[in-house]
Formats: sequence, C-alpha cells, structure tokens
Amino acid sequence: MLVLGIESSCDETAAAIVRGGREILSSVISSQVDIHKRFGGVVPELASREHLDKIVPVVEEAFARAGVAQEELDGIAVTQGPGLVGSLLVGVSYAKALAYALEKPFVGVNHIEGHIYSVVFDNPPIEYPAFALVVSGGHTNLFLVPEPGKYKVLARTRDDAAGEAFDKVAKMLGLGYPGGPVIERLAREGDPRAVRFSVPRMGDGRPDFSFSGLKTAVSKHVRESGLKALAEGETPTQPVKDLAASFQDVVIRSLVGTTERLAAEYRPRTLIVAGGVACNEALREASRAAASRMGVSALFPSRHLSTDNAAMIAAAGTVKLLAGERADLDLNADVSLRLQNIDVEDDALRRSRVRYRL
Repeated sequence: MLVLGIESSCDETAAAIVRGGREILSSVISSQVDIHKRFGGVVPELASREHLDKIVPVVEEAFARAGVAQEELDGIAVTQGPGLVGSLLVGVSYAKALAYALEKPFVGVNHIEGHIYSVVFDNPPIEYPAFALVVSGGHTNLFLVPEPGKYKVLARTRDDAAGEAFDKVAKMLGLGYPGGPVIERLAREGDPRAVRFSVPRMGDGRPDFSFSGLKTAVSKHVRESGLKALAEGETPTQPVKDLAASFQDVVIRSLVGTTERLAAEYRPRTLIVAGGVACNEALREASRAAASRMGVSALFPSRHLSTDNAAMIAAAGTVKLLAGERADLDLNADVSLRLQNIDVEDDALRRSRVRYRL
C-alpha cells in the first residue's frame, strides 16, 4: 500500500510517501523555527500563513523524491488534530481536495498516534501490550497500547507539557527557542544535584504529570540566586549549566519514574518513547535503564522522526486504511482530538488482562 502522509498540526509543513507502512520513499519537512524564534514560541497566525505558502511545494517535492505519480497512491492520511486550528485546516483541506481530485480514500490521523507509529521505521515490530510515552512541546501522555489501534491514557500532564516547560525555562534564562536542545547541551556540563527541585506529585494520588510548578520553582531560584537572562551571544555560566542540568533531571525522573511505577501494574512487553523530547539523550538513557529493570524492550524513533513529520502520519494512516477505515469529505480539524478508545474503568481493565492480551 502506497500512502501519502500530510502533517501541519503546528509549525512544520510536512509530506511523506510511505510504502507498506514501514518503508519511507520520501519525507519532506519545511520548518518554521527561524520564523518563530524571535517570538520565543509559535505564533499561530504566522504558522497557518506559512503552511498555506508551503503545502503545495512540499507535497510536490515528496512525490518527486519518491519517484511516484499521484495516481499511484492507494490512500492519503492527514493529521486531523490535536494542534493549532489554522495550521490543521491547511493540511486537512488540502488532503480532502487531493483525495477528491484523485478519487482516492483518505483518513484523519491523531497527531499523537502518529508519534507512536514513528518507531516502526527503525525498529523491530512492536510487541504488545506496549507502553507509549509521548513527550513533546504540546503533549505529555503515557498510554497503554494493548493491541494496534487500542489506547488507554494512564497518565497525562495537568498543565504544561514537558517540551513546553523546556522552552519556557530556556526563555527565562535567555537561551533562545526551541529550548530543549540548548538545555540538553548545557546540562551535559552541569551538576544535576546542584539545585534541589522536588519531583511533582498529584495531591489526588493520580499518576499524572505536572511541570508548571517546576517552572515556577526554576523562576524562584533564578530570582533568589540573582541569575540574569543571558544576552545574545553571551557564554552561559556554570550556575546556568547547573540549573539546566537540575531542571532536566527532575523532568526525566518524573517521566521515567511514573512510567516504571505503572509498568509494575500493567506489565507491558515494550516501552515506546516518542515525540520531540525523545531526541533528548538523557531521557533515552534513563528510559533504556528503566526498560532493562522492567524486562522489556525500549523503542525510540530516529531523531529526525522524533519531531513532527508526515512519515509517522502515513504509517498510522496505513493501518487505518488497511482496516477499511475511510473519512468523508466533511472531515474537519479537531484541535482537542483525544486518543483513548478503551472505554473501561481501570479496575475493569486490570481484570481483563486475557481479553486485552495483557
């Protein structure tokens, strides 16, 4: 099956041609980082305008690199949500128009589900049941995936996503945007024990994530220690490196610790770590170590597939198309599209380990 994937949920315009759900024939990404950098984050209206300018040439380039004609497609997959509404509408509208013109089936794909499928290209097949920790600038969720296409949210962020917290702390320190890569780089030269931050815990006992309080604690430390935001071109001092290392360490301990605790209860066979923050080598190392203790395999996407891309959308869409799913031309963008379709209580799910092959 030859599928065109289209991704435009935030600030990357992307298109990819994927064969059989696992072979990338082409993957084209037009990034807007330089456009939004001076604002310290994504400006939604600028993002949607840039998508409008780039969607046609990006898709054409994907076909050219793959060496296939549009008529050879078996289907089209497009990110339906979640994301920025203006950005999503560009991709959805284009996909519907192309599907109509070519008389090809198409499906909408949840962006988060796409991240989960980003691991299929560079790894052996996923063994189910699996845990999927999706960590990016917009999302931080831990899913139970008992079988392909089935999802149960076990933990989610109550406020800031982990990647968002990285960006905001970096902005606080004058480190630029995006914040994740620069904090990771500085953390390698810092002491993660230099500044003591508490791992966030929910007062109601739920195993959810929260990074807003940690961000506030960083702000308080900056104010009380007299640290100043770096001017452009200024070399980071050791206290800044130590703060970066301490902040990163707490985020990773929160993510991996929660995952490991829940794994003892649900007993997955695979740990998937995906999303933009999965580029972070410290998170990968901690996840590998946790997977080893859990006795499961750990799967990561390659770094160029960790951030938003269309190959992952095509892979997820291939599964849906092969299962007979089809979208109508009234498909619309859904900024709050959720990924959870196991509609049972936790206790019932725990009792149903045979049914869900747990």
